[in-house]
Amino acid sequence: MPISGFLSLRLYSDTRPHFKHITRLQKGLIVVYRGTELVGEGAGFGVPVARYKNRTYFSRSSKVRVFEEHNCTKVVKQFNLDTIHELRFRKTKIENRTMRTVARRLAELYEKHKHWRRIIQQGFLNRLGMRDAFVPAEPAGRVTMTYRIEPSHVHVEADIKLSSKDRLQKVCILNEQGSKYFRKYCDSKGQVLLDRHIGAWDYVEADWARITSESGQVGFCVWKVDDATLYRGRESTGSDYDWIGLDYELGPERTRFEYDIEVFGKAN
Repeated sequence: MPISGFLSLRLYSDTRPHFKHITRLQKGLIVVYRGTELVGEGAGFGVPVARYKNRTYFSRSSKVRVFEEHNCTKVVKQFNLDTIHELRFRKTKIENRTMRTVARRLAELYEKHKHWRRIIQQGFLNRLGMRDAFVPAEPAGRVTMTYRIEPSHVHVEADIKLSSKDRLQKVCILNEQGSKYFRKYCDSKGQVLLDRHIGAWDYVEADWARITSESGQVGFCVWKVDDATLYRGRESTGSDYDWIGLDYELGPERTRFEYDIEVFGKAN
């Protein structure tokens, strides 16, 4: 779906592109610049995730429809939340309650406390033998994402239909691309960050936030939305982790959500 002569967005009905840990998960809109996909290990734009108290649901199956409407392209992708995230020690699922609690506390420290992040890096956990795994599960429901694509602009709508909200903590809408291509962050408060200074998971207080390549040739921007929390994040660890994004967190009672993404690219 072209944005300009050298910039476009791509959407797959299967789980492409295949990259490391999220090979079998569904992706959203992918930025393509001069014929190259810039998503890395990112999930793409507009990807739903549901976090319950005891597990987090992702999607590995979907249905896609594409059609033209009022001189723009409209894409509807139904994400079936049919896959859960597990932490495994070597090849064994962590079933022990104490170990699950330790893993959860490590994740909380990583998200909330900057000074712990250099210690609790994913590479460190990997060396301990702890691995991410995504396994099929009884579906928690579905989220239908509608993308209305216009020149330099995407309007995104989420229709959230979960079979149960018992112990549901939040629904996240991911907007991620590759960290090797997109390396610079700036926002309406004048903050400018590069590479690791962007942080792994930090709250965005500004009215808008933008992520670009280092030169600013290509990038994307989102805005703060009422009753939603915006976070920025980036992980780049060799060949294993390669994502950068601006993700929304929604409360458990939210059933609909919409926002805009500006996507831009320069010829030179």
